[in-house]
Formats: sequence, structure tokens, C-alpha cells
Amino acid sequence: MTAPLAVVEQPQHAPPEAALSPPHHELPRVMAVTNQKGGVGKTTTTINLGACLAELGLRTLIVDLDPQGNASTGLGIENRGLDSSMYHVLMHEEPLENCVEPTDVRNLFVAPASLDLAGAEIELVPAFSREGRLRRAVEAVLDDYDYVLIDCPPSLGLLTVNGLTAAREVIVPIQCEYYALEGLGQLLRNVDLVRRNLNPELDISTIVCVMYDARTKLADQVVAEVREHFGDKVVRTIVPRSVRLSEAPSFGQPIIVFDPRSRGALAYRDLAQEVHHGGASQRTW
Repeated sequence: MTAPLAVVEQPQHAPPEAALSPPHHELPRVMAVTNQKGGVGKTTTTINLGACLAELGLRTLIVDLDPQGNASTGLGIENRGLDSSMYHVLMHEEPLENCVEPTDVRNLFVAPASLDLAGAEIELVPAFSREGRLRRAVEAVLDDYDYVLIDCPPSLGLLTVNGLTAAREVIVPIQCEYYALEGLGQLLRNVDLVRRNLNPELDISTIVCVMYDARTKLADQVVAEVREHFGDKVVRTIVPRSVRLSEAPSFGQPIIVFDPRSRGALAYRDLAQEVHHGGASQRTW
């Protein structure tokens, strides 16, 4: 008999209705990609979903809010010695447009993180209007983009709160592995807290299963359990575990550039189609 999945803090009841209400689909869309667990494919999803949306002709900005800066380096942006970065945007009210860098993918841009961002978590504590700094910065550039994807740190601190306050939607990548739903209950509660206190528009609109290994029964079990808990919030596309996906960031390229015919590239293209399909109207430039 198959052992049940080990789930810590698994939601025992349906998540708060307001936190999981139907997503907004008008452009521009601002989406925070978050999961408080590390190593779950959060940055991989941000980079590759962004690149595939850009490939569809949609102007896409990736905001790197993770002090590790992996979304920046994964798109070929060296995050050392930057004159302007997300640290300066949050702490010195530098206009976001001043730190945006183009990437090798047409229509894809990144606002990079620098190592200084690690200190911002502490520096923000006494700051005035600390939770809404990113929102104000993003609102100033929204007319320039169809999608803004915010890569949040794997924690629930002030940087992530800024990301959730700035966003209208939340994307949660869940890995198809043991303890897959660990911490999800706390994440749902935090999203609901932000929605009730700081950002009434916030919805968890998209849950995507990643790191799927077809050779294991466990992977299918995780997908089934995630679908049971979250219903139609879970997209149909499942992203496979892939060596090529893991290699691409070290070359500073999204998977559609690094290996455009790979399974990972096909999966993220499907995900971009599915995310964008929900009634978003094409903007004329």
C-alpha cells in the first residue's frame, strides 16, 4: 500500500475564499512568484515564464527581489557593482525605470537585485510606509509592460510582503516531491493577511507543479493531491525535472534560448500560453 504523502502545515480546510478568488486578466498583470521553501523552482519559473511571455510578443519585466540575485544572473545580468538595482529602488526611492536592463530575449527586461538587497530586509523595518515601496515603484512603469513578474525571496519577510503588496496575482510553484505542501498553509495565511490589510486586489491565481519526474509514483501522487486541494487554480501544464533547465542559468539564458526544443522549453511555452489565455486582451503598441 502506498504511504500517504508527508505534509507539514497542510491546509486542513479550504483556503480563505478571498485569497483564492478568480484571477484578474486585464493587462497589465503584476504577478508575484513565491513559495517560502527554497529550491522549488521559483526563480526557474519566473525566468522561463517571463521569457516565454516575451516570446509571445508581450513586454515583460522581471523584478528580482531575491538578494541571491539568481533571476538577474540567470538572464545574463552581472549583479555585482550595479549603479542602480532593486536595493536603490526600495531604500533610496530610485525610479524603477533607472535600473531596468534589457536581456537577450526581445521584449524581456529585468530589474536586477544586488547583494545589498540582503540588508534591505533589516533596513526596511523602521522605514516609513515600508510595505508599499515596491508597489509605488511598479505603478510608475506599468504603462510600459504587459506583465511584471516579481521573483520573491524564499521567506515571508518584508521583501516578500513588498512583492505581495505590489502584485495583483500570486503564482505558487510546487515541486512534485516529498513534503511538497510543507509551509503552504502559512503562505496562504500570509497572502490573506496582505490581502486584508494592504492589498485587497491580491489573488492566488496560478499554482504550477514543477520538477515532475515521470519515473516515480510519488510525482503523480503529489500532482493529484495539489489538484485536490486547489482545484482549477492548478494549471494543466506540468514542468518536468530537467537537466537542461538546471544548466541554463549558469549560461545566463532562459531555456528557450539555451535549448529551445527541450522538454523544459516546451513546458514553459505551454505554461505561458495557459497563463495568458485567461481573457487577457492584446495591447497595441
